Amino acid sequence: MATFLLEVGTEELPADFVDSALAQWRSRLPQALSEHYLHTEALELYGTPRRLAVLIKGLPDRQPDREELVKGPSAQAAFKDGQPTKAAEGFVRSRGASVSDLEIRSTEKGDFVFLQQQIPGRPTAEILQELALGWISALEGRRFMRWGTGDLRFPRPIRWLVALLDGAVLPLTLPNDGATVTSDRVSQGHRVLHPDPVTLDHADHYLDRLRKAFVEPDVDIRRQAIEAEIKLVAEKAGGVAEISPDLLEEVTQLVEWPTAVLGTFEDEFLELPPEVITTVMVTHQRYFPIFQADPSAPGASLLPRFITISNGDPKKSDIIAAGNARVIRARLADGQFFYKADCGQSLEKFLPQLETVTFQEALGSMGDKVKRVGQIAGQIAEQLGVSAGDRALIERAALLCKADLVTQMVFEFPELQGIMGEKYARVSGEPEAVAQAISEHYLPKGAGDRLPPSLVGQVVGLADRLDTLVSIFALGLIPSGSSDPFALRRAATAIVNIIWGADLSINLAALLDQVVQRFSAEKGAVMKLSAEDLLGQLRSFFLQRIQTLLQEDRHIDYDLVSAVLGEDDPEYTERALQDLLDVRDRAQFLQTIRQDGTLEPIYEIVNRASRLAVKGDLDTVTLDPANVVDTGRFQQPSEQAFYEALGKLLPETQAAQSARDYRRLVTALADTAPTISNFFDGPQSVLVMDENPDIRRNRLNLLGLLRNHARVLADFGPIVKR
Repeated sequence: MATFLLEVGTEELPADFVDSALAQWRSRLPQALSEHYLHTEALELYGTPRRLAVLIKGLPDRQPDREELVKGPSAQAAFKDGQPTKAAEGFVRSRGASVSDLEIRSTEKGDFVFLQQQIPGRPTAEILQELALGWISALEGRRFMRWGTGDLRFPRPIRWLVALLDGAVLPLTLPNDGATVTSDRVSQGHRVLHPDPVTLDHADHYLDRLRKAFVEPDVDIRRQAIEAEIKLVAEKAGGVAEISPDLLEEVTQLVEWPTAVLGTFEDEFLELPPEVITTVMVTHQRYFPIFQADPSAPGASLLPRFITISNGDPKKSDIIAAGNARVIRARLADGQFFYKADCGQSLEKFLPQLETVTFQEALGSMGDKVKRVGQIAGQIAEQLGVSAGDRALIERAALLCKADLVTQMVFEFPELQGIMGEKYARVSGEPEAVAQAISEHYLPKGAGDRLPPSLVGQVVGLADRLDTLVSIFALGLIPSGSSDPFALRRAATAIVNIIWGADLSINLAALLDQVVQRFSAEKGAVMKLSAEDLLGQLRSFFLQRIQTLLQEDRHIDYDLVSAVLGEDDPEYTERALQDLLDVRDRAQFLQTIRQDGTLEPIYEIVNRASRLAVKGDLDTVTLDPANVVDTGRFQQPSEQAFYEALGKLLPETQAAQSARDYRRLVTALADTAPTISNFFDGPQSVLVMDENPDIRRNRLNLLGLLRNHARVLADFGPIVKR
């Protein structure tokens, strides 16, 4: 069995591309090998800033011989008067066979000629030579460029190419950077610690030779080593490092032979808000901050120390630490200056400058946006019926929520928006709830992020996102495909999650209508959609987000989601947008009763009734049988029993609807099951579609009423029997 090594050596690659490229190979290479009948014992992927590599072990010397049945033209086209036609002759010629090898077989589409061929396996080396270049050129990513002549696009110039099948070089040639790169057995070690070439006698020697050249090609081993070193260095420094998973992944792909280096800065910089210091460290310098205790513990304070991961000579760690300290000292000094300057005036004093910051060219300034956010926040507060005190806090937070955007600190460090607003609000003497809401209104910042915990932060966050959605949609800039430059999907998802997470009783349908009407009155001149079309697009957009969240985040079966949202049913659409809490609870309840087996028997009776009820003319909201069923037209006791069962069901449905206790409704529906079964199939069963139109309508109304009671929970039509 053979081992194949392919290594693509480059200038330093972007960190995110290394992960992406290895993931693409992990997905594609096994399939490519399988399609060529090459089965392996192991496929190992390696990557560093300067190389991407795959090591395939246990390859056969050649493909196995195989038989292949090839379908040709129809028998009628292949033979005429018993003689082969040009179609038959062309087919066998293309397959290297003769007409005598053809056989006729019957298929669903008639008789066709087939050719049973013995195909000898090709040498593995020949196949790998064809595949390898495609594996490289098929990689996808951001900022691909052509380097010099040729059509090959890659993030960085390719400097060397290793292709070994056991000990033999597999000839490959890549056009790159004005020349060509030809495969051989020469790799490269660490730039600093081993600048000499690394010659590989055999593909199996790859890992051992690289490690001796101070390159750790295994991403997992490199990551684990970095994390272990960080923890050890932090412990020796008397603290605990904050290890961000994202930063750990990034630095793993920035080094080939990592060394954790401890750096320090002056105590005076600890007077800065800790978020400023950690932002400088993590986001701008890729350093790991050190805290006195577990960073996640309340009150854990920063130490004037940090850890950086070096790719240089470990013997020169002191020099590296000093250089990093000089860099962070300058950055923190800038932050110290900005902080003092910003604190020299109240946060409110920054508001006029928002008029100079453009939100969107057609929509005006950030100052204009803040005014709209305040109006929407007031509408939300009115819906929620908040106290006068809370409403004042909401108005104040909405007014100040974007003020920090024009501070010097946020101009220099945009990642601190909201965070610095909270700090400056406290310095300015604003109420704690206002300060907290300024930072909270940006939450959640992405999938899985925490939700704003305070009512004031929730309301301002909802108002900010609603304004963005309505105003950007009004310009016709609606997300399509994967394009969503204004992150509108994320905004709508956040709105739904905030409402669900805080159990806010918000009528989103009414709120959207209010916001659209106000925007139309004030900004109608820039709108690309009519108010009616804008509202329709927004409603549809939110329904899509609700559907996605229920299915993907809450793991509700797709048919149950359709049952609570309705399939093109305006009544259910309106109900969902009017009460997001109710649609969430009904979907989760349906999933629960499906899992505990309660749903199936109810589904049977309700679905049977609903299929017939559509033949009648009873609306879908009436629940009381008194005015829509004529007891004088009953011909069988089963009809009277059905009527009485509906009478008992009515108060249970009304109580369940009022208290949102849908278990009560399901129990009541289950109690009617024997009565309904007798109506359909018992000894006193009736023919619903009676020839007499009055009797038929009466019976259809009975079924329609049962359907309507069930619709309080869901439209059972889309539900699939399991």
